Amino acid sequence: MTHLLIDFSGNHPLTIMNPLLFPYPQEAPEWSVSEWFNTPEPITLASLRGRVVVLHAFQMLCPGCVLHGVPQTSRLFQFFDPKDVAVIGLHSVFENHAAMKPDALKVFMHEFRVKFPVGVDTAGIANRIPVTMQRYQLRGTPSLLLIDRAGRLRSHKMGQVEDLAVGAAIQQLIDETF
Repeated sequence: MTHLLIDFSGNHPLTIMNPLLFPYPQEAPEWSVSEWFNTPEPITLASLRGRVVVLHAFQMLCPGCVLHGVPQTSRLFQFFDPKDVAVIGLHSVFENHAAMKPDALKVFMHEFRVKFPVGVDTAGIANRIPVTMQRYQLRGTPSLLLIDRAGRLRSHKMGQVEDLAVGAAIQQLIDETF
């Protein structure tokens, strides 16, 4: 269950703090993508400055991703105005590498009607953990990351996160000035 925390200290006029959001954000690292789908050109985090970024890290053979993460990301992509929110998928393969090649991902995206841009996380060399997955210290999939308009990482959650909590956090980031 998610609760909103309200600051009654008098330091801030009735500040509502969403527990999904970090109280002290840090600069979000640039992602490393070897191939893009559903976008005419590569997307960089820097190019999205000024918009809230929803980054959904997933694997197409991950049950939690297929049942919850990808459908949730599709709903977010349909709901929020792309002028305010960029919804991006990141296919981060850290297991079953042979079965999850870009050609298979393309079929998966067609079958599941994925319309949002999806980048293939660059394969790791030494430990087979993808580059962006390492940079963000992701523990697995599905993982949801929220990045504010200034390019700061504001939330990092693994597993299922309720739609209402995610929507409220995104709206709070949209409403912030940077």
